Amino acid sequence: MMNKRSLLILTIVFALFLPSGTVSAQNGAPEGPVYIVQEGDTLWSIAVRFGVSVEELQTINNLSNANQLMIGDQLIIPGLEGASGVIVTETIPFGESLRSLSRSYQLPPEILKKLNHLTVPSELFAGRFLTIPQQEGPVTPKKRTLLSGGLSLIEISAIEGSNPWEIVFINNLQGTWDGAAGDVLQITTLDTGISEPAGPTALPAAIRSIEINPLPFLQGKTTAIKINAEPGITFSGTFMGHDLHIYPDQNDVYVALQGSHAMAEPGLYPMQLNGSLADGSSFSFSQMVPLAPVDYLYDRPLIVNPTTIDPAVTKPEDAQWNQLALPATPERLWDGIFEIPSPLPVDYCLETGDCFSSRFGNRRSYNGSPYNSFHTGLDIVGTVGTDIYAPAPGTVVFAGPLTVRGNATMINHGWGVYTAYMHQDEILVQVGDQVESGQLIGKIGSTGRLEGPHLHWEVWAGGVQVDPLEWLEQAYP
Repeated sequence: MMNKRSLLILTIVFALFLPSGTVSAQNGAPEGPVYIVQEGDTLWSIAVRFGVSVEELQTINNLSNANQLMIGDQLIIPGLEGASGVIVTETIPFGESLRSLSRSYQLPPEILKKLNHLTVPSELFAGRFLTIPQQEGPVTPKKRTLLSGGLSLIEISAIEGSNPWEIVFINNLQGTWDGAAGDVLQITTLDTGISEPAGPTALPAAIRSIEINPLPFLQGKTTAIKINAEPGITFSGTFMGHDLHIYPDQNDVYVALQGSHAMAEPGLYPMQLNGSLADGSSFSFSQMVPLAPVDYLYDRPLIVNPTTIDPAVTKPEDAQWNQLALPATPERLWDGIFEIPSPLPVDYCLETGDCFSSRFGNRRSYNGSPYNSFHTGLDIVGTVGTDIYAPAPGTVVFAGPLTVRGNATMINHGWGVYTAYMHQDEILVQVGDQVESGQLIGKIGSTGRLEGPHLHWEVWAGGVQVDPLEWLEQAYP
């Protein structure tokens, strides 16, 4: 007796030989996409932008000379056969590739490459402007389906109620045999509630949107990555050598809070996103994202105890300190903006800056050394014995003396977020203590590497020190 899977395949194979009225060739070749002349444009600049010659532009647009160009003129761009419509600019979100963009806009990859001067796929980084011809006429809604679980393209078409050759056409495949496991296919649907393009089109339909704020990433700043997706998905990922700790928050949103090193080289870095869907299928996606520079100041040269800058001392202590801030626990213990860990009024401090003797990220020189290090925290003024308070609930993971950091405390707030307090005169908590916002945890002192008493306060996100001022001014996530 024939099983259900065999019957399904037989039905679809038979359907392949039936005529289909859905897919058809264009009746006539379009003249080409149209660019609307903007203020400041010249015929030469437009020619450079689209990789054509001035003579080609003049010929196809019947221009006798370049002085005929006026703002608002519509110029046909030659050499882009197969594309039509008005050329517009959009921002590429995270979750797109050359293949997914080609499918979404139904444009050959070669046209997208030419329009955007692409030489390698990594140039399609998140946040980049993408030049495309706007589609004309009504848009047919599409949805995404992940080709996985051993299903063939023919079986997918049966499940989705679609013609397999239409799937081949829309997704620029060679044939019904051409689908690869892990590919995210786009399929036309009669459901008018589905938008076009629907979410990050290189990722499964269970992922509705991905927001990276700020984008680009910034040196020394905290970035919130928010993924709106169906419940039951397990996410993981990496960025700049650090694991992304992605946790479900609320309202179907998953969140990762990730810092970028204050002295990292600006440029493009791959962000990897992996996941396992509720049905057990998995996906993996990588896209370049930009890291932009921040103009940090230079502190005056500091004179400190030579022992505290000896690499034989600093390297093992730094390794110990960095290791403390690596683990991520799944419970977020804080809610809202952090409180200032000082008796000073936060509004006054933020408005005037008088409470801070040195800011995060400032470049540092010790005992005449080059400016090859940075200030890893925020220095808050105070005298020996001034109270230190916890800025948010958390668990103490370190409390003790160190050579460089002096009497120091570190608190875990969950989700890979930590705060730390250095140069204390007294430590009033111990490892394992649960602390609350505003709880007294220590006293300002003059221990470790410093020139005078103050509180050195650090905030860590995703294993990286970040600017504490951001956490006093805005709520994360």
